[in-house]
Amino acid sequence: MNRGGEKMNANVLVIGLGLIGGSIALSIKKEYPDTKIYGYDLNAESMQLARTLKVIDESVSRLEDIVHKCDFIFISVPVKQTEQIILELSSYDLKNDVIVTDVGSTKLQIVEKAEQVFGAAGVTFIGGHPMAGSHKSGVVAAKDYLFENAFYIFTPYDKHTSKEEGIKKLKKLLIGTKANFVIMSPEEHDHIAGVISHFPHIIAASLVHQADKFEKGNDLVKPLAAGGFRDITRIASSNPAMWRDILLQNRNVLLELFKKWIEEMEQIRSFVENGNGDAIFDYFKDAKIFRDGLPTKTKGAIPSFYDLFVDVPDYPGVISEITGLLAVERISITNIRIIETREEIYGVLRISFQNEEDREKAIKCIEINTEYGTFKA
Repeated sequence: MNRGGEKMNANVLVIGLGLIGGSIALSIKKEYPDTKIYGYDLNAESMQLARTLKVIDESVSRLEDIVHKCDFIFISVPVKQTEQIILELSSYDLKNDVIVTDVGSTKLQIVEKAEQVFGAAGVTFIGGHPMAGSHKSGVVAAKDYLFENAFYIFTPYDKHTSKEEGIKKLKKLLIGTKANFVIMSPEEHDHIAGVISHFPHIIAASLVHQADKFEKGNDLVKPLAAGGFRDITRIASSNPAMWRDILLQNRNVLLELFKKWIEEMEQIRSFVENGNGDAIFDYFKDAKIFRDGLPTKTKGAIPSFYDLFVDVPDYPGVISEITGLLAVERISITNIRIIETREEIYGVLRISFQNEEDREKAIKCIEINTEYGTFKA
């Protein structure tokens, strides 16, 4: 909550009441209770739900009825639809000092389109990408803390004074997100997002396709893939329509990455083909060093999995015992799964949490209250 008591009587419109749009609205309202949050969504049920959950103050059935009074407009729809919304907004009378922004994971094409239609009209458009998400979707999954410790990227078209002032206003409005704000060019953003988010999703999907093809001749593929393979390809379960649009919007960057990936695979293939053990060792060693050095306290482009693996003895009621302990401490879990249980030996229980804090609390809770529990985060 705003510690200094500073008020902001702004009118904010959120177009698209899903996880991201809803979470932005909640974080603004938490920091600035006097701010009026309007919500618009093509799905009338989502708008009604957003009002019921107090994510927004008022729903809007027609954009033209409200945009003229809005100080900030957030476009929180899929990237393909974002361009359509930009064109629609450009046909209405907007406030002279309005700031329009989006939340898409591709930026160059969107920012160029916005500059094309808004530039002459004097409307300030600033590309935005809050690099946080969840494995749940919809406004019911919205949280005011979703972006805490995440990177929130701003990608202005240029360094005009109006854009610098606009970014300052956005940062102030979004201070309740507790995100790490970063400014970069749309081109730089799309290259980075391509490397750390877009291309990994392609690789995950391709691994699943490879397993699917092999499974047609071997019935053991699916049962054996239920453990680690299923975990490392989780992101292949993402929305197909969303990823179709992202790949088409970031086409040029991804074509370049395809070329570099093929070169990477050719390199490791040659090590294997030539039986070069030293080169293979160094390849995995260097990957381990880089991976182990990645930050653990900040959120990245791909939603994190806060999983805890617990070795538990095989006896009736052990799962309810653990969940009961967590319930007493009011520690919420998002999923629970038995990875393996065999008679008279320890099984592995995977418990998923909403955030790192809850996972750490769970470790302490289980350690204190049980005589077992070997943990792997």
